[in-house]
Amino acid sequence: MSLTVLASSASTTAVDTVSNWWEDEQVRSWVIERPVKIVVILLIAIVSQWVLRRVINKLASKAAQTPSGTAIPRLPLTVKPTKAQREEESRQQAAMNRSQENRRKSRIKTLAGVSKSAVGIVIWSLAALLILDQLGVNIAPLIASAGVVGVALGFGAQSLVKDFLSGVFMLLEDQYGIGDTINVGEDIIGDVEDITLRVTKVRDIDGTLWTVRNGEILRIGNFSDHYAICRLQIPVGLSNNAKEAWHVIEAAVAEAVKDPAIKNEVIDDPVLNGISAWEPDYISYRISIKTMPGQQWHVQRHAQAHILDAMQAAGISTPYPYGVGIMRKADES
Repeated sequence: MSLTVLASSASTTAVDTVSNWWEDEQVRSWVIERPVKIVVILLIAIVSQWVLRRVINKLASKAAQTPSGTAIPRLPLTVKPTKAQREEESRQQAAMNRSQENRRKSRIKTLAGVSKSAVGIVIWSLAALLILDQLGVNIAPLIASAGVVGVALGFGAQSLVKDFLSGVFMLLEDQYGIGDTINVGEDIIGDVEDITLRVTKVRDIDGTLWTVRNGEILRIGNFSDHYAICRLQIPVGLSNNAKEAWHVIEAAVAEAVKDPAIKNEVIDDPVLNGISAWEPDYISYRISIKTMPGQQWHVQRHAQAHILDAMQAAGISTPYPYGVGIMRKADES
């Protein structure tokens, strides 16, 4: 009988202990209330980021599809142009407007990408502070000491702050955008695929994706801003008549820019600058063609093929037509 009483007393004590533990407000707070609040904070952060990213994407898409309504002004003409001149001027004007519109869309896409990155940083920073508060950490001193934290960052994370500041000024000054072809130094030339406040991702011609910190970009060459210049260097052997070669090359490049493959990428008439180099075995003619931004290499490849065919048809030889150091035959000299 005494064993039964002892067992019943032990069971009652255990139940009372568990009941008292469960009824403790601090225990219930740490086991149920705080975890639930943390989960709610995480869910709100995830949903907020998703909603804001969709809003940014829709606003960017709407802005990109809406024409800007601005066009590059035409220069006044002193003489009345002919019909052909008016058509050529209209084509060039349309090309410049397309260039400006593509640049505008690139900027919108860049700002949208950085905005989504900034939204994520803000939302998750606030979520981290709220979670720390639920874990019993007093966040008031953290907020109050923001200035001290900023000073600490200035000394301890200078490179990170430098990257963010460079990213901000890059956006404000519109130095480049997503889709632009840029040169960031150290032989890194390629198309911009992604931009954040900290890094820029560039895909080069070999397919390599370079991730460059914004603070490490000391100079930028943008090949996609407003227009580009296609520059050609055409070598011609010294045995040719210089003036004849000049006329053949000039006619060839004028015909080349009319090719449908590159016609819409050329903004202005090509210019034969003349002989830019005089070497012991050849002279070099320089040609400049104003093109749509980023299309100078495409125009260059097509124009060079046209010029070479025209030179061969006219009998204009290039340096060492039979190989380096081999003299031409006497009957062909």
